[in-house]
Amino acid sequence: MVLHGPQLRRFRLDLAYDGRPFAGWQSQAKGNAIQDVVLAELRAVCPRITTLQGSGRTDAGVCASGQVAHFDVPVEWRMKGLEWQRALNSKLPPAIRIIRCREAPREFHARFSAEGKVYRYDIITAEVLPPLLHGLVWQRRGLKEIEALTEVMGLFVGSHDFRAFSANRNDGKDEERDTIREITLAEIDFDMEDASGRLRLRFRGNGFLYKMVRFLVGTAVYNVEGKITNEGIMELLQGRDPNKKAPFCAPPDGLSLEQVDYPEEFQKVFDT
Repeated sequence: MVLHGPQLRRFRLDLAYDGRPFAGWQSQAKGNAIQDVVLAELRAVCPRITTLQGSGRTDAGVCASGQVAHFDVPVEWRMKGLEWQRALNSKLPPAIRIIRCREAPREFHARFSAEGKVYRYDIITAEVLPPLLHGLVWQRRGLKEIEALTEVMGLFVGSHDFRAFSANRNDGKDEERDTIREITLAEIDFDMEDASGRLRLRFRGNGFLYKMVRFLVGTAVYNVEGKITNEGIMELLQGRDPNKKAPFCAPPDGLSLEQVDYPEEFQKVFDT
């Protein structure tokens, strides 16, 4: 029997994960996706759980400190949020952690209620990559032109056609997919005293296309290195040639989903 409406209680999960051992968030036929792993442990606790809905996909190798998902359980299943959190964390692999679990309004939807997301991309500019950061950052030796990098990232702010800054999913919908997105923040955090020369590039937007942040980062770095001009980037953002792509896609190593933004009415509920 399929349950719906008042027969169900909805819970919000806030998750963090090291994406390196997994095939991304989205469920895969082989079951090695984060969504598959978490859903399997949810069902081990309550077999009547049928789905786990995330705020969106993260690709293979991409990490998250602020992924959000939701699931539904029958009303008679009286476990509270903290009990779900502890039960799941006792079963999940160490690379996946439930940071928080809270009961949510029935109208809350992890994906469709989201207003935007924040992604962070970490770059190490030092000559030597610290071993403990291997696989978690992109090493780009000698990338010191912070002002130039800040300037080119400013080009991405605003509403643009980001088709050139995305990869095709080859799902039969690439040609018809809406590729207009709005970036409201593109900034760099850095500590001059950090010997590793770590740069943290942060993007906030109302949505992101497949591999979009990685293309933005790769293009910004190529610009600073003299491999593409500001004018060339603006031409790509105008989307005049649908077959023309940005010159470089940064590796997944430094990318992390940091935050998912929701409307104030939901935020008030979750802040209490």
